[in-house]
Amino acid sequence: MAKKSFGELSEREILALAIQLEEEDSRVYGDFAEGLREKFPATARSFEEMQAEESRHRQRLIDIYRKRFGEHIPLVRRQDVKGFLERRPVWLTRPLGISAVRRQVEVMEAETLRFYERALERTSDASTRKLLGDLAEVERQHSNFAETLKEQQEASGEREAEDTSARRMFMLQVIQPGLAGLMDGSVSTLAPIFAAAFATHKSWDAFLVGLAASIGAGISMAFAEALSDDGSLTGRGHPIVRGSVTGLMTAAGGLGHTLPFLISSFHLAFVVAVLVVAVELAMISYVRHRYMDTPLVSSAFQVIVGGALVFIVGILIGGQG
Repeated sequence: MAKKSFGELSEREILALAIQLEEEDSRVYGDFAEGLREKFPATARSFEEMQAEESRHRQRLIDIYRKRFGEHIPLVRRQDVKGFLERRPVWLTRPLGISAVRRQVEVMEAETLRFYERALERTSDASTRKLLGDLAEVERQHSNFAETLKEQQEASGEREAEDTSARRMFMLQVIQPGLAGLMDGSVSTLAPIFAAAFATHKSWDAFLVGLAASIGAGISMAFAEALSDDGSLTGRGHPIVRGSVTGLMTAAGGLGHTLPFLISSFHLAFVVAVLVVAVELAMISYVRHRYMDTPLVSSAFQVIVGGALVFIVGILIGGQG
Protein backbone atom coordinates (compact mmCIF):
# COMPACT_ATOMS: atom_id res chain seq x y z
CA MET A 1 0.00 0.00 0.00
CA ALA A 2 1.31 3.43 -0.96
CA LYS A 3 2.28 5.81 1.82
CA LYS A 4 0.28 8.97 2.38
CA SER A 5 1.92 12.36 2.27
CA PHE A 6 1.44 14.55 5.34
CA GLY A 7 -0.73 16.94 3.34
CA GLU A 8 -3.23 14.14 2.63
CA LEU A 9 -3.92 13.40 6.31
CA SER A 10 -7.18 14.53 7.88
CA GLU A 11 -7.26 16.13 11.36
CA ARG A 12 -8.50 12.81 12.70
CA GLU A 13 -5.53 10.98 11.19
CA ILE A 14 -3.08 13.65 12.38
CA LEU A 15 -4.26 13.20 15.96
CA ALA A 16 -4.10 9.41 15.61
CA LEU A 17 -0.54 9.71 14.32
CA ALA A 18 0.41 12.05 17.18
CA ILE A 19 -0.88 9.45 19.67
CA GLN A 20 1.21 6.76 18.00
CA LEU A 21 4.34 8.96 17.96
CA GLU A 22 4.05 9.77 21.66
CA GLU A 23 3.64 6.07 22.42
CA GLU A 24 6.76 5.19 20.42
CA ASP A 25 8.86 7.99 21.94
CA SER A 26 7.78 6.98 25.43
CA ARG A 27 8.93 3.41 24.88
CA VAL A 28 12.24 4.52 23.33
CA TYR A 29 12.97 6.73 26.34
CA GLY A 30 12.15 3.80 28.61
CA ASP A 31 14.69 1.66 26.78
CA PHE A 32 17.27 4.45 27.02
CA ALA A 33 16.68 4.63 30.79
CA GLU A 34 17.17 0.89 31.12
CA GLY A 35 20.33 0.89 29.00
CA LEU A 36 21.98 3.80 30.85
CA ARG A 37 20.92 2.89 34.39
CA GLU A 38 24.17 1.19 35.40
CA LYS A 39 26.71 3.77 34.16
CA PHE A 40 24.60 6.95 34.19
CA PRO A 41 21.88 6.58 36.85
CA ALA A 42 21.06 10.32 36.92
CA THR A 43 20.59 10.38 33.15
CA ALA A 44 18.48 7.22 33.38
CA ARG A 45 16.17 8.95 35.88
CA SER A 46 15.85 11.89 33.49
CA PHE A 47 14.78 9.53 30.73
CA GLU A 48 12.26 7.90 33.05
CA GLU A 49 10.78 11.36 33.67
CA MET A 50 10.67 11.99 29.92
CA GLN A 51 9.01 8.61 29.42
CA ALA A 52 6.32 9.53 31.95
CA GLU A 53 5.87 12.94 30.31
CA GLU A 54 5.41 11.41 26.86
CA SER A 55 2.81 9.05 28.36
CA ARG A 56 0.92 12.05 29.75
CA HIS A 57 1.07 13.71 26.34
CA ARG A 58 -0.38 10.59 24.78
CA GLN A 59 -3.24 10.54 27.27
CA ARG A 60 -4.04 14.22 26.61
CA LEU A 61 -4.12 13.51 22.90
CA ILE A 62 -6.39 10.51 23.43
CA ASP A 63 -8.75 12.58 25.56
CA ILE A 64 -9.14 15.31 22.96
CA TYR A 65 -9.45 12.72 20.19
CA ARG A 66 -12.33 11.01 22.00
CA LYS A 67 -14.14 14.32 22.47
CA ARG A 68 -13.92 15.12 18.79
CA PHE A 69 -14.00 11.78 16.96
CA GLY A 70 -15.19 9.05 19.33
CA GLU A 71 -13.62 5.89 20.70
CA HIS A 72 -12.09 4.32 17.61
CA ILE A 73 -8.56 5.51 16.91
CA PRO A 74 -7.30 4.43 13.46
CA LEU A 75 -3.84 2.92 13.25
CA VAL A 76 -1.64 5.52 11.57
CA ARG A 77 2.09 4.89 12.08
CA ARG A 78 5.20 6.82 11.15
CA GLN A 79 6.03 4.23 8.48
CA ASP A 80 2.64 4.88 6.85
CA VAL A 81 3.40 8.56 6.17
CA LYS A 82 6.01 10.00 3.81
CA GLY A 83 8.69 12.17 5.33
CA PHE A 84 9.61 10.37 8.54
CA LEU A 85 13.14 9.10 9.16
CA GLU A 86 13.71 5.39 9.55
CA ARG A 87 15.04 5.07 13.09
CA ARG A 88 17.98 2.79 13.69
CA PRO A 89 17.21 0.76 16.85
CA VAL A 90 19.98 2.33 18.92
CA TRP A 91 17.99 1.59 22.09
CA LEU A 92 18.52 -2.17 21.61
CA THR A 93 22.32 -1.87 21.69
CA ARG A 94 24.17 -3.05 24.78
CA PRO A 95 26.26 -1.54 26.18
CA LEU A 96 24.37 1.63 25.31
CA GLY A 97 26.70 4.57 24.65
CA ILE A 98 25.61 8.01 25.79
CA SER A 99 27.03 9.55 22.61
CA ALA A 100 24.74 7.46 20.40
CA VAL A 101 21.81 8.23 22.70
CA ARG A 102 22.45 11.95 22.49
CA ARG A 103 22.47 11.92 18.69
CA GLN A 104 19.27 9.87 18.62
CA VAL A 105 17.49 12.20 21.05
CA GLU A 106 18.49 15.25 19.00
CA VAL A 107 17.05 13.74 15.83
CA MET A 108 13.90 12.47 17.58
CA GLU A 109 13.09 15.80 19.20
CA ALA A 110 13.79 17.79 16.02
CA GLU A 111 11.51 15.50 14.03
CA THR A 112 8.70 15.56 16.62
CA LEU A 113 8.87 19.35 16.91
CA ARG A 114 8.64 19.67 13.14
CA PHE A 115 5.64 17.32 13.15
CA TYR A 116 3.73 19.42 15.70
CA GLU A 117 4.54 22.62 13.82
CA ARG A 118 3.18 21.09 10.61
CA ALA A 119 0.17 19.67 12.47
CA LEU A 120 -0.70 23.15 13.78
CA GLU A 121 -0.89 24.39 10.19
CA ARG A 122 -3.40 21.65 9.32
CA THR A 123 -5.65 21.95 12.39
CA SER A 124 -8.61 24.33 12.76
CA ASP A 125 -10.15 23.30 16.12
CA ALA A 126 -9.12 25.78 18.84
CA SER A 127 -8.68 23.26 21.66
CA THR A 128 -6.65 20.93 19.44
CA ARG A 129 -4.45 23.79 18.27
CA LYS A 130 -3.76 24.80 21.88
CA LEU A 131 -2.74 21.26 22.81
CA LEU A 132 -0.50 20.87 19.77
CA GLY A 133 1.11 24.23 20.51
CA ASP A 134 1.75 23.19 24.11
CA LEU A 135 3.33 19.92 22.97
CA ALA A 136 5.50 21.73 20.43
CA GLU A 137 6.82 23.97 23.21
CA VAL A 138 7.65 20.93 25.34
CA GLU A 139 9.57 19.42 22.43
CA ARG A 140 11.60 22.63 22.16
CA GLN A 141 12.51 22.24 25.83
CA HIS A 142 13.41 18.60 25.29
CA SER A 143 15.90 19.64 22.62
CA ASN A 144 18.00 21.24 25.36
CA PHE A 145 18.16 17.92 27.19
CA ALA A 146 20.60 16.59 24.60
CA GLU A 147 23.05 19.28 25.70
CA THR A 148 23.03 17.93 29.26
CA LEU A 149 23.85 14.50 27.84
CA LYS A 150 26.84 16.04 26.09
CA GLU A 151 28.03 17.52 29.38
CA GLN A 152 27.75 14.13 31.08
CA GLN A 153 29.65 12.56 28.20
CA GLU A 154 32.47 15.07 28.57
CA ALA A 155 32.57 14.60 32.35
CA SER A 156 32.81 10.84 31.95
CA GLY A 157 35.74 11.17 29.53
CA GLU A 158 33.99 8.77 27.11
CA ARG A 159 34.43 11.04 24.09
CA GLU A 160 34.61 14.72 23.31
CA ALA A 161 31.38 16.34 22.19
CA GLU A 162 31.00 16.31 18.45
CA ASP A 163 27.74 16.64 16.56
CA THR A 164 26.42 20.18 16.35
CA SER A 165 23.01 20.72 14.81
CA ALA A 166 24.52 21.83 11.51
CA ARG A 167 26.76 18.78 11.36
CA ARG A 168 23.82 16.49 12.15
CA MET A 169 21.81 17.97 9.31
CA PHE A 170 24.81 17.65 6.98
CA MET A 171 24.89 13.97 7.83
CA LEU A 172 21.16 13.59 7.10
CA GLN A 173 21.19 15.62 3.90
CA VAL A 174 24.53 14.66 2.34
CA ILE A 175 26.46 11.89 4.12
CA GLN A 176 23.67 9.34 4.43
CA PRO A 177 22.28 9.61 0.87
CA GLY A 178 25.83 9.90 -0.52
CA LEU A 179 26.97 6.81 1.36
CA ALA A 180 23.92 4.85 0.20
CA GLY A 181 24.71 5.81 -3.38
CA LEU A 182 28.42 5.01 -3.09
CA MET A 183 27.68 1.59 -1.60
CA ASP A 184 25.12 0.76 -4.27
CA GLY A 185 27.29 1.98 -7.14
CA SER A 186 30.46 0.31 -5.90
CA VAL A 187 28.89 -3.06 -5.17
CA SER A 188 26.00 -3.47 -7.63
CA THR A 189 28.14 -2.72 -10.72
CA LEU A 190 30.89 -5.21 -9.85
CA ALA A 191 29.08 -8.21 -11.32
CA PRO A 192 28.22 -6.80 -14.77
CA ILE A 193 31.62 -5.12 -15.25
CA PHE A 194 33.76 -8.11 -14.32
CA ALA A 195 31.41 -10.53 -16.04
CA ALA A 196 31.85 -8.55 -19.27
CA ALA A 197 35.61 -8.38 -18.70
CA PHE A 198 36.01 -12.14 -18.25
CA ALA A 199 33.56 -13.01 -21.02
CA THR A 200 35.29 -10.89 -23.67
CA HIS A 201 38.82 -10.27 -22.33
CA LYS A 202 38.53 -6.89 -24.01
CA SER A 203 39.04 -3.73 -21.98
CA TRP A 204 36.83 -1.57 -24.20
CA ASP A 205 33.83 -3.92 -23.94
CA ALA A 206 34.16 -4.00 -20.15
CA PHE A 207 34.41 -0.20 -20.11
CA LEU A 208 31.20 0.22 -22.12
CA VAL A 209 29.29 -2.19 -19.88
CA GLY A 210 30.61 -0.46 -16.76
CA LEU A 211 29.72 2.97 -18.13
CA ALA A 212 26.16 1.90 -18.91
CA ALA A 213 25.74 0.10 -15.56
CA SER A 214 27.10 3.05 -13.54
CA ILE A 215 25.02 5.74 -15.24
CA GLY A 216 21.90 3.57 -15.19
CA ALA A 217 22.31 2.80 -11.49
CA GLY A 218 22.91 6.48 -10.77
CA ILE A 219 19.68 7.53 -12.48
CA SER A 220 17.71 4.78 -10.74
CA MET A 221 19.04 5.61 -7.28
CA ALA A 222 18.52 9.36 -7.81
CA PHE A 223 14.81 8.85 -8.51
CA ALA A 224 14.42 6.32 -5.68
CA GLU A 225 15.93 8.69 -3.09
CA ALA A 226 14.12 11.79 -4.34
CA LEU A 227 10.74 10.05 -4.23
CA SER A 228 11.28 8.40 -0.83
CA ASP A 229 11.05 11.54 1.35
CA ASP A 230 10.06 15.15 0.65
CA GLY A 231 12.09 16.35 3.66
CA SER A 232 9.20 18.29 5.18
CA LEU A 233 9.23 16.40 8.48
CA THR A 234 12.76 15.09 8.68
CA GLY A 235 14.69 18.21 7.70
CA ARG A 236 16.75 16.12 5.28
CA GLY A 237 16.68 18.83 2.65
CA HIS A 238 15.12 19.18 -0.77
CA PRO A 239 14.45 15.80 -2.42
CA ILE A 240 16.05 16.92 -5.69
CA VAL A 241 19.29 17.82 -3.93
CA ARG A 242 19.28 14.58 -1.95
CA GLY A 243 18.45 12.56 -5.04
CA SER A 244 21.22 14.27 -6.99
CA VAL A 245 23.77 13.48 -4.25
CA THR A 246 22.69 9.84 -4.21
CA GLY A 247 22.68 9.54 -7.99
CA LEU A 248 26.08 11.16 -8.45
CA MET A 249 27.70 9.04 -5.74
CA THR A 250 26.13 5.89 -7.20
CA ALA A 251 27.53 6.69 -10.62
CA ALA A 252 30.91 7.59 -9.09
CA GLY A 253 31.02 4.29 -7.20
CA GLY A 254 30.60 2.35 -10.44
CA LEU A 255 32.85 4.56 -12.58
CA GLY A 256 35.72 4.15 -10.11
CA HIS A 257 36.39 0.57 -11.20
CA THR A 258 35.15 1.17 -14.75
CA LEU A 259 37.74 3.78 -15.75
CA PRO A 260 40.73 1.40 -15.42
CA PHE A 261 39.36 -0.50 -18.43
CA LEU A 262 40.34 2.45 -20.60
CA ILE A 263 43.81 0.87 -20.36
CA SER A 264 44.29 -1.12 -23.55
CA SER A 265 46.14 -4.00 -21.85
CA PHE A 266 43.37 -6.19 -20.43
CA HIS A 267 45.50 -7.78 -17.68
CA LEU A 268 46.86 -4.45 -16.47
CA ALA A 269 43.37 -2.91 -16.58
CA PHE A 270 42.00 -5.82 -14.55
CA VAL A 271 44.68 -5.49 -11.85
CA VAL A 272 44.14 -1.73 -11.55
CA ALA A 273 40.34 -2.22 -11.37
CA VAL A 274 40.70 -4.74 -8.54
CA LEU A 275 42.92 -2.32 -6.60
CA VAL A 276 40.36 0.45 -7.10
CA VAL A 277 37.61 -1.86 -5.78
CA ALA A 278 39.69 -2.54 -2.66
CA VAL A 279 40.12 1.21 -2.07
CA GLU A 280 36.38 1.83 -2.60
CA LEU A 281 35.34 -0.85 -0.10
CA ALA A 282 37.84 0.44 2.47
CA MET A 283 36.51 3.98 2.00
CA ILE A 284 32.90 2.85 2.44
CA SER A 285 33.83 0.93 5.61
CA TYR A 286 35.50 3.99 7.10
CA VAL A 287 32.63 6.36 6.26
CA ARG A 288 30.11 3.95 7.81
CA HIS A 289 32.28 3.75 10.92
CA ARG A 290 32.83 7.53 11.08
CA TYR A 291 29.30 8.76 10.50
CA MET A 292 26.96 5.81 11.15
CA ASP A 293 28.42 4.58 14.48
CA THR A 294 29.21 1.18 12.95
CA PRO A 295 32.22 -0.59 14.53
CA LEU A 296 35.08 -0.47 12.03
CA VAL A 297 35.75 -4.21 12.03
CA SER A 298 32.06 -5.02 11.66
CA SER A 299 31.62 -2.42 8.93
CA ALA A 300 34.66 -3.67 7.00
CA PHE A 301 33.51 -7.28 7.30
CA GLN A 302 29.99 -6.52 6.03
CA VAL A 303 31.14 -4.38 3.10
CA ILE A 304 34.04 -6.60 2.04
CA VAL A 305 32.01 -9.83 2.24
CA GLY A 306 29.18 -8.28 0.25
CA GLY A 307 31.53 -6.88 -2.36
CA ALA A 308 33.48 -10.13 -2.60
CA LEU A 309 30.30 -12.15 -3.21
CA VAL A 310 29.18 -9.85 -6.02
CA PHE A 311 32.70 -9.87 -7.48
CA ILE A 312 32.79 -13.68 -7.47
CA VAL A 313 29.36 -13.84 -9.13
CA GLY A 314 30.62 -11.57 -11.90
CA ILE A 315 33.72 -13.71 -12.48
CA LEU A 316 31.75 -16.99 -12.47
CA ILE A 317 29.18 -15.70 -14.92
CA GLY A 318 31.81 -14.08 -17.12
CA GLY A 319 33.84 -17.25 -17.14
CA GLN A 320 30.97 -19.01 -18.91
CA GLY A 321 31.38 -16.72 -21.93
